[in-house]
Amino acid sequence: MAKKDFAFGKENFILIAGAVVLIIIGFILMSGGGSGDNTFNPAIFDTRRIVIAPIVTVIGFIAVVYGILKKSNDKTTSEE
Repeated sequence: MAKKDFAFGKENFILIAGAVVLIIIGFILMSGGGSGDNTFNPAIFDTRRIVIAPIVTVIGFIAVVYGILKKSNDKTTSEE
């Protein structure tokens, strides 16, 4: 059987999957209830929503770029 050649190695896929999980966690941290029609909810300006969640999300996007650009070591080239 012929070996399938992928653009990325196993390590790249693991890094990208971990980064996507970080992005999802960042968006979950940003979510929450907003203010109602006649009520104001000060929790929309919570540190978790406006500081921590964007930092986690940006780290996730940077990790995706790193996972894409990292040169894979487990990729073998065979000349057939």
